[in-house]
Amino acid sequence: MATTAPGAGELRELLAGRIRDVPDYPEPGVLFKDITPLLADPEAFGALTGVLAGLCRERGATKVVGLEARGFILAAPAAVRAGLGFIPVRKAGKLPGATLSQAYELEYGSAEIEIHAEDLVPDDRVLVIDDVLATGGTAEASLRLIRRTGARVAGVAVLMELSFLPGRARLEAALEGAPLDVVLTV
Repeated sequence: MATTAPGAGELRELLAGRIRDVPDYPEPGVLFKDITPLLADPEAFGALTGVLAGLCRERGATKVVGLEARGFILAAPAAVRAGLGFIPVRKAGKLPGATLSQAYELEYGSAEIEIHAEDLVPDDRVLVIDDVLATGGTAEASLRLIRRTGARVAGVAVLMELSFLPGRARLEAALEGAPLDVVLTV
């Protein structure tokens, strides 16, 4: 974790203790990390929001991007707490009006994400927030999309990184030196 706040070990313990393992979801052989117990606990959710808001300030962000869908839940309160605007990055076809889109490859096919064309400007420094870094495809695509608006990437922050998947390696080149902040590694 990038922050140096006192009690970082206790924070990790609090958050990790509120993440439930769900075996064989959404398909057999997958161990799903369910964050809904963390969200239901105001102490844990508040602590996580505080850490993410602190990262917004530490990274000099002017806007916060949340990735659909659980990234919205984490990014929006962090943005408000840091006094910043929140920008949703959505699956294609979910935003009205003029959008920019970015296609990307997944292990099992392809996908596309979008952002409102006018939401970011070249003076913006954007921190991307999501719940999980797994394979890194969505985060990588979001960085390309942000840069296409002319805005700069302040970094990526995630609640948890699944260390047994290649997300970090895939994301490193796309970060172009911007930091990756991980609260929990599993």
